[in-house]
Amino acid sequence: MKNLHFKDFFWCPDLTSTAGYDAIIQYLNDGKRTCKEVEDFMKARASIEERYAKDLLGLSKKVCGHNEMNTLKRSLDVFKLQTEHVSLSHLQLAQSMREEVKKLEEFKEKQKEARKKIEQQMDALHKQKSSQFKKTMDSKKTYEQKCRDKEEADQNMNRNTNTNNTKLVEKLQSKAQQAKLSAEEADRLYQQNVITLGKIRDDWLKEHVNACEIFEKQSIERINFVRNTVWTHLNQLSQQCVTSDELNEEVRRSLEQCDVQEDIEHFVNLRRTGDKPAAPVVYENFYSGLRSPTGPPPSRMPPPAVRRGPLPDPTQNRDDSRHSLVQDGDYSVIQY
Repeated sequence: MKNLHFKDFFWCPDLTSTAGYDAIIQYLNDGKRTCKEVEDFMKARASIEERYAKDLLGLSKKVCGHNEMNTLKRSLDVFKLQTEHVSLSHLQLAQSMREEVKKLEEFKEKQKEARKKIEQQMDALHKQKSSQFKKTMDSKKTYEQKCRDKEEADQNMNRNTNTNNTKLVEKLQSKAQQAKLSAEEADRLYQQNVITLGKIRDDWLKEHVNACEIFEKQSIERINFVRNTVWTHLNQLSQQCVTSDELNEEVRRSLEQCDVQEDIEHFVNLRRTGDKPAAPVVYENFYSGLRSPTGPPPSRMPPPAVRRGPLPDPTQNRDDSRHSLVQDGDYSVIQY
């Protein structure tokens, strides 16, 4: 299929019309707007990545497993460290995005300067062409009117050729001659304007073709540049995913080394307090000081009353009894 080009499809039958050129300029302006939109989009994405990176960096500084020990603590330390590395990679991604945005800005400015020169030349030619076209059309109207005046003067002179009024004939002849000279001058001026307009048209055709080629080249470059910029942007995002996964893999490898039983044994060996439980508390009698290591604790009920025997009868005589009197020197209330 034959490639289509601007220079072949943006002409107009009306010499003063700029519809084709205006359509191309509108297309270029739309392309410029697209560049600005992509630029703003990538700036916003870079800002999001930067904020996310700063939030991740702050998160990596928070306490996580501070009191943990052994293999799980090492895994949690790696987890925090790799979170910090992920945040730094997102910060680098934001910087890379801004660099691509800067390239896009420079490209857009370069195309703007190149377009400005061409547009100024084309605007000047359009004004010159329009002005000369109007001048030519005015001279054409004058020429046609002078021709009609000449024909009318000739007809008046022909109608009065047989008259005996010499002065009238001379007057009509003079008027016809003047009309002829005016028509010839109008014809000359009209032809001159047509020739001038033709030269301006030739210059405009040449510049229009040149502008179409330059604008088509700019459009091709713009489409390629924007496409490549977005492609690079996506490559950066994909690389970030790969980097994040590699950093996360480091955490996963560390978690694989986390041994539950080893951590339990580590805690036991580090903080052990003894392998024998405390002995049971035994009852200690305040009066006897005896201990009953195995028996049940004594009852808290008061001891039972001791039954006493019958009182002795003082009227009975006991052979082995000896009574003392108060007057005795060795008197005692104790019986022996």
